[in-house]
Amino acid sequence: MTLKLTLFSQEKEDFVREILIDSDARFSELHQLILNDCNYDELDKQSFLICDEDWRVKQRICLQESEDISYDMDINLMSHTRIGDFLEDEGQRLAYVFDPDGKRFFLMELTENVFGRTEKKAIVNRRHGQPPLQSANSQMPNTSGETEENVEEEALEEDFYGDDGFEAEELDLEGYEIDEQ
Repeated sequence: MTLKLTLFSQEKEDFVREILIDSDARFSELHQLILNDCNYDELDKQSFLICDEDWRVKQRICLQESEDISYDMDINLMSHTRIGDFLEDEGQRLAYVFDPDGKRFFLMELTENVFGRTEKKAIVNRRHGQPPLQSANSQMPNTSGETEENVEEEALEEDFYGDDGFEAEELDLEGYEIDEQ
């Protein structure tokens, strides 16, 4: 049986992936597919979290064993765990933690069971939008290869509204209150 999973991000509303994967595949195959599609690096503590309908974590499926993981629930390894052992009913939910340090994740839902069809290899069936950066403090490169931070510093060093005497240290950034909503 083939499972159709929909993956989405709360950070980027226009980012959606539809994945087709065989129910006998291991979570490690799904993990690699997501990493490759999003151009992410593999990190030690990446994991899948099997959730209930209210997104409360019921089960954890880890990339590898780790000493600092709470053992208040059973821990399964991606390389040993079949997806079909945990996902069988349409509407089931899970999360994929792609940035463990930043506690950032994708939400996923089993949107359809396709009976009578098997997938030899997991595929991304539909793509929409660009994934968020893997790390919350990553700098987005621009076309010249410089980071946004470097470009911003260079802009401050240039003439500030025609005033050659402006120095970046004179600007009191703490005086500005910005509420992010």
